[in-house]
Amino acid sequence: MISPEIQQRIDYARQIIRQARHLVVFTGAGISTPSGIPDFRSKGSGLWEQYDPMEVASLTTFRNHPERFWEWKRPLMLKIWDAHPNPAHQALARLETQGKVRTVITQNIDGLHQRAGSQNVLELHGSIETMNCPGCARRYPSLQFRPLLEQGQDLPRCPVCQRILKPDVVLFEEMLPHDTWQAAEEHCARADAILVAGSSLEVWPAAQLPEMAVSHGATLILVNLSPTHLDTRAEVLLPLDVSEAIPQLAQL
Repeated sequence: MISPEIQQRIDYARQIIRQARHLVVFTGAGISTPSGIPDFRSKGSGLWEQYDPMEVASLTTFRNHPERFWEWKRPLMLKIWDAHPNPAHQALARLETQGKVRTVITQNIDGLHQRAGSQNVLELHGSIETMNCPGCARRYPSLQFRPLLEQGQDLPRCPVCQRILKPDVVLFEEMLPHDTWQAAEEHCARADAILVAGSSLEVWPAAQLPEMAVSHGATLILVNLSPTHLDTRAEVLLPLDVSEAIPQLAQL
């Protein structure tokens, strides 16, 4: 049951979205947890409570111990493939169709925004949709290797040169994709409103983007269950589950 105070905040956020000329959405792992994809930092369930990120998700590990990397990545990719967009993804896609959302900037690699219907998505940390070969630079659809990953008996290898394939995701020790980052910066500099949904804003440099938008004068709507360093700068703060809050914000 939503309290009258929270309902007032939701109504105010709707007004901001209606009036926005350049609304940017910034999403983190929290928008996909209702779809069954674990996040990284939640107490008791976050992936980094089960794994040391530098032990499994770094470029060094992929190069030197690819079996350790794939032991971590395989079940996550299978879980993502089995997941479906939730009401938050779907609501953001509707807002884009209505001409309200200019772009979704996401930290997620799961492709659920696109599967929900969003067209303008900037994936800061890449996507599991494709894999690349470090040897011959060929790129392959990841689903091509799903049967092999489900069997779990071998690592995905380039059909041409037999090198172990790497998903097109940004690992620790790698730079974010330059063109994607530049486009995200441009949108945040132009935004008059930014909706942050399901992000703890702890991952840098990605977390700089909402701060940049606010510094350029954008009105901040922040939907996240846990506190963030930008809470005090939010015009509307909604400590709600995104799958509950975002569909209500989209009822314009």
